[in-house]
Amino acid sequence: MDPTGPAGGTVPADPDGRWLRVVMDSAFLLLLGSSLVRFLSRDQGQPRTAWVVTLFLVFGALYVLGRLLAPAPRPGTRPTTRHLVWLGAVSTAWAGLLVLAPSATWCAMPLLFTGLQSLPARTAIPLAAALTLLVVVSELRVARGGHGGHGAFNPNVVVAPLAIAAVATAVLVHLRRQAARQRVLIDDLMRTRRELAATERRAGVLAERQRLSTEIHDTLAQGLSSQRMLLQAADRVWSAEPDTARRHMRDAAEITSRSLVEARRFVHDLAPAELAGGSLPQALRTLAERASGAGLAVDFRLDGTPGPLPERVEAALLRIAQGALANVREHAWATRAALTLTCLDDQLSLDIADNGRGFDIDRRPPPGAERGHGLPAMRVRARQSGGTLTVESTPGEGTVVSASVPLNPAP
Repeated sequence: MDPTGPAGGTVPADPDGRWLRVVMDSAFLLLLGSSLVRFLSRDQGQPRTAWVVTLFLVFGALYVLGRLLAPAPRPGTRPTTRHLVWLGAVSTAWAGLLVLAPSATWCAMPLLFTGLQSLPARTAIPLAAALTLLVVVSELRVARGGHGGHGAFNPNVVVAPLAIAAVATAVLVHLRRQAARQRVLIDDLMRTRRELAATERRAGVLAERQRLSTEIHDTLAQGLSSQRMLLQAADRVWSAEPDTARRHMRDAAEITSRSLVEARRFVHDLAPAELAGGSLPQALRTLAERASGAGLAVDFRLDGTPGPLPERVEAALLRIAQGALANVREHAWATRAALTLTCLDDQLSLDIADNGRGFDIDRRPPPGAERGHGLPAMRVRARQSGGTLTVESTPGEGTVVSASVPLNPAP
């Protein structure tokens, strides 16, 4: 079967093929010239000399014009009709010239390579056999003395053309099949690369969705949850304790303002608003102050002095602290909580501890009882920064959430 190029693709030009064509064309012209010189030196006085010289010129012109106007197809593509017509015409002219001037025998070599290079194997091999047979017949005529020979039989006139043609055919067919296999492998490689790129794009989209969902959960959703709790508390004491209700309303309005700032920051670059123009310790201290109130006191403590930190690490630790404090407010029934940022030489550790009711870590909530992202989102953030997140809790004894992020994460 004739090899074809990649489906739907264009076979690229082969720069080495251009040099091969130059070598074959140069060899043809040299062999044609030497054959004409040999004919004129031995058979110049014969009546048909003018016809033979004319046929030599026609043969050479056909070859040159065909190489210019009917070039060989690129590897892996089918030959054009024009190329097939030219190959048939030049082969016929050579066969007719061979009858009149056996000295043109070795001009068959470029024709042999041209046919093997451009034709399908099922056509090229019979053509090579026919050209070889004509060469053997011509050499036998010369050996019997029909054209200046001495009449002594030389077995090389039969064996040499057959051996040369067999080796040339085998080598070229092997190279063609090897090139076809390489084209198939390249096609598979390109298809695999396209599929891998599509998979990476899908993975990137999923990762971005996950990141956006955790950002929304840790910012807007937490703010809305706090507003709801404050508004519900204000509604319960609206008539009995109007001052307390108004304080809850002011706190809810303040949270609304912060959520609006966070939403604008979120749309702009997804960076925490608390980190704009400040450091992580400052942002955590501000977070502790804002989270205090309504029966919950939050303290912040800094151990060590942090150096310059990557924005991604600062954002991840701040979001973890926000998520953990949101869980404390909504689920822990705690009265005190503490944020502790520990700065070591090779890592940062953030601990969020509370004195709430705690929970059983090994007990999974029933289906549908889970709310939001919570701990899974915090684990994702820690893992994306190259760190880990652990949770320690006992029913009735509070909870400690610890996030540890290396300052020089492994690549």
